[in-house]
Amino acid sequence: MKRYFVFITAVLLFAACQENEKKLCERAAELCKYIPDHELSEESKDYMTADFYAVLDTMFNMLPDFEAMDHEWLHYFVTGNGGTIADFEVTGVEKTDASHAVATVKVRQKWEDGSFDENSDVEEHKLFMENVDGKWLISDFDGHKADCVRHIAINKKEQAVRQAINDYLVSEIGEHYLKGELCVPSMIAVHEEEGLFMGDFWVFWYDQAGDTLKCVSGGNHAGVMTLRGENGGYKVESFEQTVDGAGNVASAKRIFGEYFDIYQNIHSNENVREAVRKEQLREYVKQNGLSAKYYQDYGWPAVAIDE
Repeated sequence: MKRYFVFITAVLLFAACQENEKKLCERAAELCKYIPDHELSEESKDYMTADFYAVLDTMFNMLPDFEAMDHEWLHYFVTGNGGTIADFEVTGVEKTDASHAVATVKVRQKWEDGSFDENSDVEEHKLFMENVDGKWLISDFDGHKADCVRHIAINKKEQAVRQAINDYLVSEIGEHYLKGELCVPSMIAVHEEEGLFMGDFWVFWYDQAGDTLKCVSGGNHAGVMTLRGENGGYKVESFEQTVDGAGNVASAKRIFGEYFDIYQNIHSNENVREAVRKEQLREYVKQNGLSAKYYQDYGWPAVAIDE
């Protein structure tokens, strides 16, 4: 009778384990709907751990818009940039301890009409789950949380360098121009290393008239800046500029050295300069809550900032 009771208990325990795994698989399948794919839905906050959502919120909503262009992987984890939709299949879930589990997820790409993309392979991914207050939530996906944390740290340093350069351009260079209401510099990096920033820099002063930023003055200042760390940020110590007039090319070759061709390609390409100017002006408008939708140089048509 005792052996029979032990056998029944074992069967019940096995059935309970099977049921728990089934429920975990069902929960994992539900959570797959909230894996980022070029956007982070606000409702996904209820299906992710607080720290994972905070990291993704920083990536998607708080870093400059141009980050998506330079690091597009930040905005998708599964589908890539091919116009397909990810089809998820949870094939199993393994609990690593009482409050953590890892789901194995197979993904195929399908078109919007529901047919599968025959040219795409079946990929295997890992969905990390954590039980928080009785609910299983997404805590990571394929280890991307660590990737994002590293990138945020790098971006934080880059932004500190750029802020120091912007401050210098406004206070030291912009001071010598006809002033308007707003001074918004623009910069294109030619080469960067610790304590050194080679770039093509522009300074623009604007007055806002309605929804248009009208440029009242501006100019180009290319060269190399040396920076030092200060109070958790950076400060520009010196700025060696190219000279105007006949000695311009010679001074640029001396300052930029092996990076001269990169500088020359940037400096001579008006389309690149204007694209960067618009991009960085758009970020300035966004950060400062301005109502401006256009910018305009004297004698030229207004340009939409968001296009």
